[in-house]
Amino acid sequence: MPTKVTNEILTAAIEGFEAQKTRISAQIAELRETLSGGPAKPAVAPEPQKRKRKRMSAASRARIAEAQRKRWAASKKAAEPPAPEAAHKPKRKLSAAGRKAIIAATKKRWALKRAEAAKA
Repeated sequence: MPTKVTNEILTAAIEGFEAQKTRISAQIAELRETLSGGPAKPAVAPEPQKRKRKRMSAASRARIAEAQRKRWAASKKAAEPPAPEAAHKPKRKLSAAGRKAIIAATKKRWALKRAEAAKA
């Protein structure tokens, strides 16, 4: 069954070959050292170590956080359009006469619908 070659598989293969390469280079260096009787130069220079990340003090973090809060507040203030009070209309109420008219029209409509159903 063929397996798909994914980036993860390729990355793992590269890491494995790199490890073999460094191990073989170390063995070659040992053999050269024993041959010449003194320390030999390594065939492959070891990769430089990554620098450690600098730690940030609590005071620095607090200053950065406060500055970010100020920026957010300013951007939100600029983005908000002022809410128009005049555009908001008060909620309308249905009068008793209007309610009676709606009820009467609905009853009339249903009576017509039932009459048509009775004919059919």
